[in-house]
Amino acid sequence: MKIKDITNYLEELAPLQYAEDFDNVGLLVGNYNTTVSGVLVTLDTLEETIDEAIAKNCNLIVSFHPIIFSGLKKLNGNSYVERVILKAIKNDIAIYATHTALDNSKQGVSAKMCEVIGLQNTSILIPKKHLIKKLTTYIPLSDADMLRKKLFEAGAGNIGNYDNCSFNILGEGTYRGNQNSNPTLGEKGKIHTEKEVQISVIFESKNEASILKSLQEHHPYEEVAYQIVSTENTHQNIGIGMIGELPIAMDEKDFLVFLKKTMNTNCVRHSNLLHKKIKKVAVLGGSGSFAIENAKRAKADAYVSADFKYHDFFKAENTILLADIGHYESEQFTKNLLVDYLTKKFSNFAIILSEKSTNPIYYI
Repeated sequence: MKIKDITNYLEELAPLQYAEDFDNVGLLVGNYNTTVSGVLVTLDTLEETIDEAIAKNCNLIVSFHPIIFSGLKKLNGNSYVERVILKAIKNDIAIYATHTALDNSKQGVSAKMCEVIGLQNTSILIPKKHLIKKLTTYIPLSDADMLRKKLFEAGAGNIGNYDNCSFNILGEGTYRGNQNSNPTLGEKGKIHTEKEVQISVIFESKNEASILKSLQEHHPYEEVAYQIVSTENTHQNIGIGMIGELPIAMDEKDFLVFLKKTMNTNCVRHSNLLHKKIKKVAVLGGSGSFAIENAKRAKADAYVSADFKYHDFFKAENTILLADIGHYESEQFTKNLLVDYLTKKFSNFAIILSEKSTNPIYYI
């Protein structure tokens, strides 16, 4: 078992293309071709996490948060980040981080929150843009059916609950090959006209490499004409945060007590009580103040997240109950999600849930 076998499977759940531009995800320390002795799954990678990995014979740490977030100019052990990296390298331990790639996965962090809270009929709170691209190419009429099939097999043409989606225009293509050409149809040095089909398909950016590979392998022409454009379309199944419904509406105070117990937190900071039932609930793991307006527009009765500042609570404006359950607390079940996911695939391999709490915040 190589590290790349583990990470390739992780990226089926949380493709790196899903991550936000500011983030640093993927293999941060180590080599993809290293043989894996065991995998330790954690929320954060600290020095004690490295010690735990050593004690449990795990040479790959799968962490939610990236230990390297911004650039490192020195590695001399003056900060906890540098000490972690040095200890990992010294002990041949690789570190892989999922972070916002998993945040934006429909089966990711917020989905786990929904599961724990018991929300039903869930959907993405903020669908992500710039993940949908469009491929347009031109092919002889006789080969069009074959190429469409191959592009669909490579991951193109999926729209929500539909697949094999394409748009096709019949027309004529012209070309003339030079003396170094080897045209499939026509003769070099002569202008050739061919009945062609213009095929357009959309696809997720994560599938671009496989789709282009399929296009080049199955298109009959020596030189393949195509174009790819990025779209502004949002993806209804990819994005950050989720919204769903409680099975039974709850009083606000009962809901807050329920949150405190269910999310295993010592403190729930909340906005003014509105004296109404809580049924529709939005959630977002980690720092979620940026999505308050999205939760309001979605007509959520409550929004559960973390790291709200003083002035963020004013944004409730007597229309929604804001509940800050703590950063660690909102993401704490993520490592369970990752262990369960990896164990399904690698059932006979050591996938270990870290026993250490990496929460840096304490309550008195």
